[in-house]
Amino acid sequence: MNIHLPNFNVKNLVKEAGSTISRVVQLTEEKLGTTERTEYDLHFQNLAERADVTKTWTEKIVRDTESVLIPNPQNRVEDFIFDKIEKSKPKRLSNLEHLALDMIEAGGDFGQDLPYGQALIKAGQAEQKLGQCEHDFIATSGICFTQPLRKFLDGEMKTIGKERGILESKRLDLDACKTRVKKARSMLGQQSKDGISPEAALEQAERDLRVAQAEFDRQSEITKLLLDGISTSQASHLRHLHAFIQTQVRYYKQCGDVMEQLQRELANLGGPTPYIPLNATEAIASKSSSSAGAPDRGPGNNHSANSVASGHKPNQPMQVSTDQMQRARVLCSYDAKDHTELNLSANEVIFVTECSPINEDYMYGKQGLMKGLVPRAFVEMLDEEHDVTL
Repeated sequence: MNIHLPNFNVKNLVKEAGSTISRVVQLTEEKLGTTERTEYDLHFQNLAERADVTKTWTEKIVRDTESVLIPNPQNRVEDFIFDKIEKSKPKRLSNLEHLALDMIEAGGDFGQDLPYGQALIKAGQAEQKLGQCEHDFIATSGICFTQPLRKFLDGEMKTIGKERGILESKRLDLDACKTRVKKARSMLGQQSKDGISPEAALEQAERDLRVAQAEFDRQSEITKLLLDGISTSQASHLRHLHAFIQTQVRYYKQCGDVMEQLQRELANLGGPTPYIPLNATEAIASKSSSSAGAPDRGPGNNHSANSVASGHKPNQPMQVSTDQMQRARVLCSYDAKDHTELNLSANEVIFVTECSPINEDYMYGKQGLMKGLVPRAFVEMLDEEHDVTL
């Protein structure tokens, strides 16, 4: 039986082992502060610091973007594994698509001829469109943003890290040679040791120092060139960021178009009018007005609706002026009878105004981000002489 042993170059192995031991000794002495070390120039230090910052923040941005695109960490790990084994990712339904299927199925069970069933089916179809928009957004964002940034991390940044590691090894070799030169110079005038004269030892140490210095300078230039390339990479990342933002704009516009179309379809089906949430500006204004205090109310600022008397029913459409509203305290809790009314809790403070035309039993109220009808008997006015401008 012929056994083929690998060809080992013993001389190279001994040389590498000696270099490794020398680096460990040099690094240990530097940590202990018993020897000097070669410092990198200021320009190189700035480039290295910028590279570290770029790597750290790019990793965070990629990780956070992937978390936004695919919130489920298990799905992200699964996609990562399939990318590594170069197989197509599994097709999975999003939460929107699961909701869409349930809405459509529920609408069919409730009855496609009934308003609620029809509305559920319409909503489910819209959710399906949103799910498809989401799939397209995730795929496009990966192509135009996360994949280029991850390629930068796996390619350019790994190369920079490798070259910086080699440079640090060359620096340790250089400082070890400087230490040997100092030691050889201190031995001049003494007796020969191991058959080698101090002069010969000094000459060899200086020769090794020149070689180490040349290798260090060469590796330093290579590393600097790579670090300078980060500026070009950041310019490329800026273009990828613009593409990602454009993708987001297109995605949210598509979603908005789908929901506006759904609103029109639901309106065509008829049915009761839903709650209309207040916008953020009105909510902030109501909070700031209530905390800052209400302005005096002049005689000319009375609601024009106060001069109108009507037996208007609470479930009929009504016009309401929300320009001037008053604070009111809820006397006791109240559960809304239908979607046109507000649920009230005892002792909470809300904003109310008269309906137009005036309703004898109800007032129009704002509660946080919701608005609806409030029974007069359940509220006590707090601003009899002052009103609040929203």
